[in-house]
Amino acid sequence: MQISSERIAQIEAKKNELSEAMAAGTLAPDDFVRLSKEYAQIEPVAAAAREVRRLRAERESLQVMTREADEELRSMAEEELRDIEEQLPGAERSLAIQLLPKDSADERAAMLEVRAGTGGDEAALFAGDLLRMYQRFADLQGWKFELISASASDVGGYKEAVASIAGGGVFARLKFESGVHRVQRVPATESGGRIHTSAATVAVLPEAEDVDVQIDDKDLRIDVYRSSGPGGQSVNTTDSAVRITHLPTGLVVIQQDEKSQHKNKAKALKVLRTRLFEMERERLANERAGARKSMVGSGDRSERIRTYNFPQGRVTDHRINLTLHKLPEILEGPALKDLTDALIAEDEAQRLAGLEEQ
Repeated sequence: MQISSERIAQIEAKKNELSEAMAAGTLAPDDFVRLSKEYAQIEPVAAAAREVRRLRAERESLQVMTREADEELRSMAEEELRDIEEQLPGAERSLAIQLLPKDSADERAAMLEVRAGTGGDEAALFAGDLLRMYQRFADLQGWKFELISASASDVGGYKEAVASIAGGGVFARLKFESGVHRVQRVPATESGGRIHTSAATVAVLPEAEDVDVQIDDKDLRIDVYRSSGPGGQSVNTTDSAVRITHLPTGLVVIQQDEKSQHKNKAKALKVLRTRLFEMERERLANERAGARKSMVGSGDRSERIRTYNFPQGRVTDHRINLTLHKLPEILEGPALKDLTDALIAEDEAQRLAGLEEQ
């Protein structure tokens, strides 16, 4: 994808215009905040544009030298020109990636939902492993991880759990984690040493803000009742658990982890608002062009996207045919970045290819 010199000049001019406006000291606070956000978005684009412009200018000068300089200088220029021509395609691709349309939700916090699937107790244990993997990964990124609700299984792990992950670019980094994750291993309860296959489902949704989704009180039915734990025993003696039903859509959110009814209601509304926001995003995406069905971004949560094979110590992402023999490091958090980096790179390559075909 060739970026014109005029386009590069426009990008750099826009960055300089924003910089001068902020330095003038005449902006109202709200305008300064707005321009600061614009500047933060365009600054990395301008840096990539500046590098392309520099390399193109050097290539042009060196091309002149290879035609007009004496033999010694011409030889040096030809060597430098080869280096520049090796660097330029990568710099142009980096700029093209910076100019790809951004998902407006990329910089948002995310709501992570993990649910045990087929496999009974082993699936619940695996769901717990996945939740810990994302928590450790979030800690390594400097993000804030908050468990919103969790339904523990009798043997450990979780039947389902919902967490909020806040920080810069959380949704952009984690959005390709949605789907069915499959595990192959010998369960601790298996005396015969046989390998079992079970699964858990992960959903990553961009968190809604209050201004995104307006919820009318008359559209809600709110029920309160006494919280219960495993086996039905009462967790506390007050009616603190909250069940909110969104009447227009039929969505139901239950929250009982907090002892305070007020806190449970606030958390339930946060989850409901995020799910409604995602429904609206999906509706708009379908209206615009149909949900994109590329190998990375289909978002179909019924797909098996990844297999964690314990006997072989490997993790395979089926969408991009990538296998890494570092299962412990992935479940501990650090090596999950290798998978998310590869998925993001593949998505960028697919979108670049789509632009070039237009």
